[in-house]
Formats: sequence, C-alpha cells, structure tokens
Amino acid sequence: MSDGNETMADTKSRSRYRSGSGSDSGSGSDELIFFVNGKKVVERNVDPEMTLLTYLRRKLGLTGTKLGCAEGGCGACTVMLSRYQTHTQQLHHYAVNACLAPLCSLHLVAVTTVEGIGSVVRKLHPVQERIAKAHGSQCGFCTPGFIMSMYALLRNNPTPQMCDVEEAFQGNLCRCTGYRPILEGYKTFTVEGGCCGGRGPENSCCVTDGTRAGDTSEEHADEATSLFNAADFAPFDPTQEVIFPPELMSLTKGQRSRSLCFHGDRVVWLQPDSLDELLTLKWKHPDARLVVGNTEVGIEVKFKNMVYPVILAPAFIPELNTVTHTEHGIVFGAACTLSHVGAVLRQAVETLPPHQTKVFLAVLEQLRWFAGQQIRNVAAVGGNIMTASPISDLNPVFMASGCKLTLMDKDGSRVVPMDDRFFPGYRRTALRPQEILISIEIPYSKKTQFVSAFKQSPRREDDISIVTAVMSVTFSPGTNAVEELRLSYGGMAATTLLAKKTADRLLGRCWGEELLQEACSSLAEEMTLDPSAPGGMVTYRRTLTLSLFYKFYLTVLQKLRQQGVNVDEVRPDCLSATEIYHPETPSSVQIYQAVPEGQSQDDVVGRPMMHLSALKQVTGEAVYCDDVPLYENELYLSLITSSKAHARIISIDTSAAEGMPGVVCCVFADDVPGSNATGPIEHDETVLAVHKVTCVGHIIGAVVADTQLHAQRAAKAVMIEYEELQPVVTIQEAIAAQSFYQPIRSIQRGDLEAGFKQAHHILEGEMHIGGQEHFYLETNVTLAVPRGEDGEMELFVSTQSPSKTQFLVSKALGVPANRVVVRVKRMGGGFGGKESRATVLSTVVAVAANKLKRPVRCMLDRDEDMLITGGRHPFYGKYKVGFLNSGKIVALDVTFYSNAGNSKDFSLSIMERALFHMENSYSVANIRGTGFMCRTNLPSNTAFRGFGGPQGMMIAESCITDVAQSLGRPAEEVRRLNLYVEGESTPYNQILDQLTLDCCWDECLSRSGYQQRRSAIDLFNRHNRWTKRGLAIVPTKFGISFTAAFLNQAAALVHIYTDGSVLLTHGGTEMGQGLHTKMVQVASRVLDIPCSKIHISETSTNTVPNTSPTAASASSDLNGAAVQKACEILVKRLEPYKATNPKGSWEDWVKAAYFDRVSLSSNGFYKTPDLGYNFDSNSGRAFNYFSYGVACSEVEVDCLTGAHKNLSTTIVMDVGHSLNPAIDIGQVEGAFMQGLGLFTLEELHYSPQGFLLTRGPGSYKIPAFGDIPTQLTVSLLRDAPNDKAIFSSKAVGEPPLFLASSVFYAIKDAVSAAREESGISGPFRLDSPASAERIRNACIDQFTRMCPAAERGTFRPWSVQV
Repeated sequence: MSDGNETMADTKSRSRYRSGSGSDSGSGSDELIFFVNGKKVVERNVDPEMTLLTYLRRKLGLTGTKLGCAEGGCGACTVMLSRYQTHTQQLHHYAVNACLAPLCSLHLVAVTTVEGIGSVVRKLHPVQERIAKAHGSQCGFCTPGFIMSMYALLRNNPTPQMCDVEEAFQGNLCRCTGYRPILEGYKTFTVEGGCCGGRGPENSCCVTDGTRAGDTSEEHADEATSLFNAADFAPFDPTQEVIFPPELMSLTKGQRSRSLCFHGDRVVWLQPDSLDELLTLKWKHPDARLVVGNTEVGIEVKFKNMVYPVILAPAFIPELNTVTHTEHGIVFGAACTLSHVGAVLRQAVETLPPHQTKVFLAVLEQLRWFAGQQIRNVAAVGGNIMTASPISDLNPVFMASGCKLTLMDKDGSRVVPMDDRFFPGYRRTALRPQEILISIEIPYSKKTQFVSAFKQSPRREDDISIVTAVMSVTFSPGTNAVEELRLSYGGMAATTLLAKKTADRLLGRCWGEELLQEACSSLAEEMTLDPSAPGGMVTYRRTLTLSLFYKFYLTVLQKLRQQGVNVDEVRPDCLSATEIYHPETPSSVQIYQAVPEGQSQDDVVGRPMMHLSALKQVTGEAVYCDDVPLYENELYLSLITSSKAHARIISIDTSAAEGMPGVVCCVFADDVPGSNATGPIEHDETVLAVHKVTCVGHIIGAVVADTQLHAQRAAKAVMIEYEELQPVVTIQEAIAAQSFYQPIRSIQRGDLEAGFKQAHHILEGEMHIGGQEHFYLETNVTLAVPRGEDGEMELFVSTQSPSKTQFLVSKALGVPANRVVVRVKRMGGGFGGKESRATVLSTVVAVAANKLKRPVRCMLDRDEDMLITGGRHPFYGKYKVGFLNSGKIVALDVTFYSNAGNSKDFSLSIMERALFHMENSYSVANIRGTGFMCRTNLPSNTAFRGFGGPQGMMIAESCITDVAQSLGRPAEEVRRLNLYVEGESTPYNQILDQLTLDCCWDECLSRSGYQQRRSAIDLFNRHNRWTKRGLAIVPTKFGISFTAAFLNQAAALVHIYTDGSVLLTHGGTEMGQGLHTKMVQVASRVLDIPCSKIHISETSTNTVPNTSPTAASASSDLNGAAVQKACEILVKRLEPYKATNPKGSWEDWVKAAYFDRVSLSSNGFYKTPDLGYNFDSNSGRAFNYFSYGVACSEVEVDCLTGAHKNLSTTIVMDVGHSLNPAIDIGQVEGAFMQGLGLFTLEELHYSPQGFLLTRGPGSYKIPAFGDIPTQLTVSLLRDAPNDKAIFSSKAVGEPPLFLASSVFYAIKDAVSAAREESGISGPFRLDSPASAERIRNACIDQFTRMCPAAERGTFRPWSVQV
C-alpha cells in the first residue's frame, strides 16, 4: 500500500484528526503539548519516529539523560513521566526509558529529567546528594538513570523498603561501582534505614560492632569502616517536591476526548479516542501496528530496520484499560501495563482465599523477573501476547492456566482460549489482520489445582529466558489422581508449546514415583530440539524441561501432603528443590586504616574524599563528549561495516544512500589524504578497508548526513557485493590452520625434565576462558572540528590515549602532529576498551571532517560498538603439572593460545603479561610457559582490565584445583603450601620483596571465618541433594608497570594564577577511576593548600605532550609522581616569600612572587626507575612492584537449573597506604564485579561464520544488583607501605579483578559435591564463564543422562566457542 492510500483514506477521517487542535501546521499534524521540568513545550511538527531521548538531548539541550543502549536495557536514559488520571483523579508518576518512549505518546504528560530535580548551583536533591556522598558515582554515565529510578520510586512511596529499591533498579546497569555504594547511599531513604546512629549494642555502631558481618580479627584502634557519614546528608522532605504543572492539570481536566494525528516522513501516528474508531482504523489499515509502550516495535524499527507506515496508539481507550473482576477470574484490558497487572494481582492475592490465587501467583512470579521496572511501567499485557515471542515469560502462564482472550473487529467480537492453536507459527497469532486483542481473562484456580512457574535465564534480573515453564495440575478431589495437566514451555520451539503427549499419558495416573519416571521419559521424547536450534544450549534446554518438571513434581507432592492426601513424603534432602528464590538484601563492610593521628585536617591524602566530579555527575551537569553542544554547521557520521568475516570487496553501490534525505556525502579509502595504514603499535590495519575485509564489522566507509537518523538510514542502504573467503573464527581452527602472529613468546626457568622426574604424580588439563565485552556505559564517540587553517583540527574524543589518537589522526590526515589537538574531559568508562580501539572511529571522523571542512560527530550505537571494537582476548590453556604427594608443585608446563582477531593491536603485550602471571602467586621451581597469538577473522581483540593477567592466573588456579582434587586434599591447603614467600624469585627472575601475600591470606581466612564456613558447608551438602554450596579462597599477585618500558613515564603541568587558584594538568585521563581526584589530593598535600583551590579542566595534547595511555593501573603512580615534582618546584620558588612573610596567606605569597617576576608555572616529569625485561635472556626487572590480594567466596548452586547465588565474599587487598580509601575500595569492588561477570556470567556468542550474536544488554549480560554477594567485606591491608610509589600507595585498578575467580572455584567446589552424589569424583574440566548451562551440564545426574548431546561434527552449531 502506498503511504497516501494508508493515511489519507478519506477526507472525513482526516479532517476529524485535524479538528480539535488549536492550530494546524499544514502538515496534517496536531499540536503535541507536554511539559519538561515544569516548562511547557508545544511541538507542531512531531516526527512519530523521534524518541523522547533524542528530543531532550538534541532539541532541548538537556544532556543529563544519557544514551547507553537504545533498547531499554541499561537504564542510563531513565526519566520520570507524570500524568493526571482523570478516571481515578490521581497523579501517576513512573520511570521510563527515554530511548524507547515515542515523543508522540507524551501528549499532556509532565517529563522530569535529572536536571529538573536539582543542580550544583541551585541545590541538590537528597537523591542526588546521597549517591554522590556515598561514592556511588564513578564514571557517572549511568548515574542520572539511577537517580531518576530512585526519584520516581520516592514520588510514589516516600518510605520504601530495600526490596522496593532493588526492584526499582532492576532495569539499571552500572559497570564501574559494583553497585554496593549505590545501595548503601539509598538505603538511607528506606524503612530499614542506614546507620543506627550509634544505637548498636553499648552505643556502638552497627557497621563496626560485628552485628553486620563476622569479623574475627583483633581490633585495631585506627581501623575505620565508614566511608561516609549519613548525618551529613540533607534531610529528605517529600512535601517539598516539584509540583505537577497547574496549567497541565487544568489542560488535562478540561480536555474533551479527541483523536490525535502526527505525520512524519515515513510514518503516521494515529491516536484514536474510542474503541469504535480504533476498530475502524484497523479495518482500513490491517497492517498497522498497535503501540502502547513501544518496547517491541521500538526495537524492531531500530535494530531490525522495520518500517511501519501506520502506528495506532490505543493506550487511552477506556475499554483497553479496564480491569473487571468476574466470577471466573480477572479480566484485564489489553493496554493495561504489566506494572498495573502486577499491582492488581498482588491486591487479589492479599484479599482472596489462597486456593483461588495460584494462577495469579504464577503470573506474579514471572513478572518479578520480567525486564526492568521502566519497561514494566509502559509495556502492555496485550502487546506481550501479540509479540508471540517463543521465549515469552508470560505466555506459558496464560497457556497453562487456560486464559481466555477477547478479540474484536468492526463486525463483532469472539472469545478464544489461549491454547496450542493460538500461536500457529513463529511470531504469529490466531488473530485475523483486522482484529484487535481487547482483553485477557486470567482465571481463578481451583481447590485441587496447583500451578508453578519457572524461568531460567543467564541472569535473574532483567533478562530474556533460556527456558520458561509453567505447569498446572488438577486432581480429583481428595485423591492424587490427575484430572487435568498442562505443561507449557517457552524456549523449546518457534512458539510457546504445550507438552500434550506427556500430559495425555499422565491423565488419571496417581501422583507418585512411577508417574515421575513416565513423565521424564515422555518429556525427553516430546521436547526435542534440533542441535542447530537458534539460541544454542540444546542439551541444557532439554535437561531443563525435565529438571523443572521434577521441581514441580516435588512441590505438588508436598502440597498434596499438606492437604492430607496420602502420597509419598518428599525426602528432607530434596526439599530445597521446591524453594522459590527470594533475594536477600546485601550487607557489606568496608575496612581501611584511618590516617595517622596528628595529620592536618587540610591534608586529604588517605581520607575517603568524594570523587571531584560526583556532584556534577549526579545533576547531569558533567559534560561527556556527546554532550558538547552542536556546532552551527555540524554533520553526523554513520559507519558502513562489513557483513562478512573474510571476503573480497567486488563492488560498492552508494546510489540509493546518496539520494536519501539529508545525506551530504560518502567517505571511502580514497578520501584519506594521508596514510590509510593504521594501528596502535604495528600499522597492520586500515583506516578504511580496501579490496578486502577480514572481520564482520570491518569499517569500509561512512555516510555523512545532517542528522544521526539520516546518516544511519543511508549507511544501511549502501549495497556491497562480496566474494566470500574461508574465515578462521575459533582458536581451534587457528591451531589447525597454524594461523599465528609472530613472535611466539616463551619464559622458562629451572629444569622441567628433572622436575617431572621428581614428581610423584603428573596430570594434564585444559581450559577455555571466554572473551568479555567492555560494556562501558558511554560508547565510543568522537567530534572532529576543522580549524580552517594550516590543516589544524580539534578533536573531542572519549579515549584513554589522547596522544595515540593525535598521532594516528595526524598520520591519516597527512599533517604533523602539532596541527591536531585531542581533548578529553572525561569518559563514561573505559576499562582498556578506549586505549587503542577508540582510534578506529576517530580517524574516520577526522577524515570526513577534513573532506567537508565542517564539524563531524559520531557516537556509536551499542550494537555497533560491540560489533566493531573487540574485547578481552579469549584464551585456551593447556597444562602439564608434576607434583608431590603433599600437593607441592615441582614442575609446570603451560601453553596459552589467545584469539587475537584480525590485527595484532596489543595482543603481544597481553600474551606477555599472561606469561608473566602464569604461576599466579605460587612458587614453582621448574616452569615453562609458551604463548601463541591466533590470527582469526574476528574484530581485533584488545586491552581490557587485567590485560592478559587474569587469563594466565586462571589457568594456574585450574591446575591447582586439579592437583587438590586428584589428591583428595582441600584446595586451600594446596594453595597455601605453594604460596610464594619473601625473597623467592618469579619465573622471569624477579625477586619478591615486601611480599604481603601471607598477611592477606591469613587476614582473609580469619575475616571470612573460613574453617567454620567449611564445616557448615560440608554439613549443608550432606543434607541437601539438589542444592550444593561451595567455598574457595584464591590469591592474586599482579605486576605493576607497563610491560613496554618506554611507556613508564608521565608529565604534569601546574599553573598558579595570581588569585591563588591552581590549574593542574597531567597526562592521565579520567574515566571514573578517580585519577583526577587523587592528583588534586597529591597537589593539595605538596602545595599545602585546600583542594578547593585546585582545578583540573581536561586532558589535552596541547598541554602535556607524548602521554602514555591511562592504563596498566600505573596512572596514579606515574602522574602522581609527575604532579609531585611539578608542585615541589613551585613550592621551592615560593619559599623565599613564605620566609619573608611567614604569617601571610597563600595568595600573599603568590602575588609577591608574581610581582617579583617569578614563574608560577612548572612542568614535572617522572619515569619509573630500573625497568627493562629481556625475553631472550630472561633477565631485567619486568615490574616496579606487585599488588597482592586474597578473596574467599561462598556460593550456593541449584543443581537442577545451574543457577547460583553468591552468598558471601571477603576480600583483603594490599593497596599500600591508600591515597583515598573511598576510591580504592570502589575500585576493588568494581573490579571484583567485572571479574564476576567475566568468570560466571558474560558470554559472547559468535556464529560459525564469525558474526557476533550478542550485541546489546538484551543478549549480553553484565552483573546486576542481584549478583552482589549477600555479604561483602572489603578490607584494605593495614601497615603495608610501598616505597616504590607516590606517598607509599599502590596501584588498584586491575589487580582485584582476578579475585572474582574465587566465585568460579567456589562454584566448581559445589559442582564437585553434586558430582559425588552421582558417584563421580576427581578432576573435571569447567570452562569459564561458569554459566548456568555449564554448571547444570557438569552436575551429571539422571536427568542429564536422558538428554545426551548430539555428536560434534554431525550438525552446525548456532554459536561456537571462539
């Protein structure tokens, strides 16, 4: 149908749409009226495809609301909407994702953004102040989203419980903090409250008196545990909130019901005001999509390139929003939001007899884990059904409980049962094109009916399911004979399924052991999956269908007994399989050494000072790269990338793209004026591909247009013809093809042969460690501004390497580096991902800006960023270990293979660091490590927090675990026996001095109560068959320095102005790690002035040149020493004026020096002494010093599903004398949670053709609030000064990450206990991450044996282990 036909079907209808609005813009569109932060906005030409987020950022300049993913999965764009509901005469406040909210849907709505509730100048709202002062904002990019989620909660419920706070945050992600400080700050709003205010036992504090965690170490007078003082917070007064705009109230009350129409270039948005009108429109436009929350259509338009010319918005039609209680159940209008459905069902559960509400409880159980609060607030129950997703959480409940649906078109209505005929195929329903779903009736349950709902997903909160199952059984009264049985599954076919064959077989049967056996064998037959099925995990999914039925079987058995029916008793050791998961609110303790008595109050070194940008970050005033206001003639760039992993480019057709609206030009390799060769170390990459592509996501060109939307649409219209070549995707394929980069590195010490001869036992093992996506909340972004003369260009970039960006841009432009200025204010996270890969975008944007002589901007979408920029190197390790009966390791031979991708990038340095950490913290006399970098057709992998170290140490720990299991000894005993001692030497011949490993180990054992925990776990495991607990204690030793010696240098520039204010510039960049804050603390101590007098504006290449990247955890050491030197020079210059005027002020001395013509500007330079390791001779110092730490973790594993709970973690970290305990503990916790993701959760899936399948928060899961250990203790080791770094401190960014492996090995410990139940013992392979799938498959039992895996090579898998 043509646009004209669809939207202008008859003039009557059209004139009706246009009447009723105050003015007509001539476009056939109505006026849209809404309010933003109390100000009225009247928009006369609304594009139905514009989101609220784009409007806020680009039209209103409100950049506090951030774009993190564009799919409603990260919460960075959260705002609060408020409506006056005329039917209830109440205000309704709710949090939404602005990235999905269509602007058209906001008629007569009040929008509140982070800027609207407080500002640094005006006044901070308590919600803003508390997250800042509790140290809950590091990079700050996610912070506005958290604030608005919390703010919306408090507007509805001024005294929430902690569980309400946790629920409000289910749709918010943070990559920096590890979440703990966010919860801690916001706990102060809850009824559980924050600090007891010294009302603990004997007037002690609840934080320190042990009532919050078992601390068995002896007390130290200078041990501090509070990072903030809740008494400093401004009180929260809910009566002082911003009022709902009175004008909007009267507009809403006074509006006559009327239709609205909004016309865009490609789409018409029709908002009818009655059901009749909606049915008429649907009859005219049978292909029109109905949109309520836009949570599905928004995704389809954005990521699947769908275009829906007509959108019908039925959200305000009364019949679609009503809730009716009937004699059979509750009828919900199809436009009721999931939040509303949940509220009504909760009310029903509280008021109705329990036997009637079992179906309601099943719906509520699924809603508990359904997306995030922001999605549930707008997504409609009807939309969820009509989406017909095969992995829907709710459709299996509706199907199993026999819900009835009312369908209607203009000729009448019909009622259909929601059964196996309702979904005839993938994403299809039984509705006719003109029909609309009007309502769903959720039935009451019967007395003898039992219903259970299950959802298994990679992460509990806000995750799509792997398998959902809802089971309903009804018995003949007073018996255990099955009268009716419905088993509904999602995730087992292209539609939601009913296991009818199995259910039919079991009718009339008695609920007992025989029925269980029959059900399992029948389900194993009926619930088959093609081994190549989309989503993969085929064996796991099939096993789940049986495991979940078994859980249901036990649950029903228990309930029948409670009703007095004579059935078998559930064995006590099986009871845990029937428990429904309820999260506990995490509790935490942070311990650090207070500053020495007598330290001046003005000396802030060693104190928990707040991040310097925190207040700006919490108000949305902190400026990130994409927040820089638009330039007058600015253009937007969108990349054209390869869809093939390995291919020759035959032709590129840009004709369609160039004819599209707003397009200015296309950019290809011919437009690069300088060199097209690029790369951080070796120039083995291209700025833009020529003739050949070597990975999916390889940048071929770009489209430049007037807006982001136009550029992105045009880029998708560029047609490229390829001749495909055979790709190498996995490490195993690379080994088979001998596809390696040179050189092959090796480190050897001692005599391996003699070591193996000496050994009582020799074991061989292997392990694969998956890659990891950086998932910084702010994706890569560059704004390039040509300066119009001498080839000058200024770039605003989100990068950790301003100097490398400057060099590679100048190389591409063919100008000297002195013409290019790179400026970095702050980054919304980096983690190594913006060290080298940021230049992939910057060079292209600079080339486009140079070609057009106009400013050009590009911020990658999340899916583009994940596709293009690479991540942590996947590693495959093989080891052969020789050891004595005692567990002492005497020989170790390790081989590493890393998946480097299509260019070398930093892969050699990463492999070298893996080799430097191959023994972790253990002394091995005879050792050899060899490293191969695999050349594959994946986007080049790159630096990531830990830089190869975690992969090297992980193989060592796998080896230690195997040794312990083969000897039947406790793993902690084998670890302790092999730990380094002071004065021993590493495989690369560096002697360990100031070793604190043993102190960390002993304190961790004591603080965690290790022995008591071990005994309790053994007892628990003996009494529970299907739930097992595990415990592990793991050390780390991390070398501090860049392994490339020349990078260990830094410079600083300090200006003192005549008013006494100080401008500090250094070579490091701020990405949330608090580097600028620490540098100000250093300058404050050396200059002996308050921090308030010192300012850092940005990092730029025209102030401090030739900087090393902010990486390797060494930035505080290097830049701190440079700042110290620069300040010392200035102090020396001011000394004479202090001497002559000892009672004068700082300002007096500065002015005196100025009038005496003394320079008040100084440079400081520092290089780390005595570094330089040589691989050929295995000599020289590789590292300046080592950071040490030990962590002990306890987990609980559900052996039937593979899900696990992190029960407790105790971390003891040696950070020397902390410069800032709040920042350092934040780094420890953030690194730990990132490591937790790496080792237990985050999984990148690639197709066999090298296409990344996980390209956003919907499919790639980073840790969320529910992943925090229920008890988390972090202790900074006391009395451990480090004489090799600034003010005796130590590096902290990367070292703690590996400590999360303690969770992995605790899981492995629990799995071992489960395997013992099946009579299997000894070492076994468990690859990382320990996902629910891997855990379940390793817990071998009768259910896994009924679902054998298909033989490798007999099918093409959906995804491959790269």
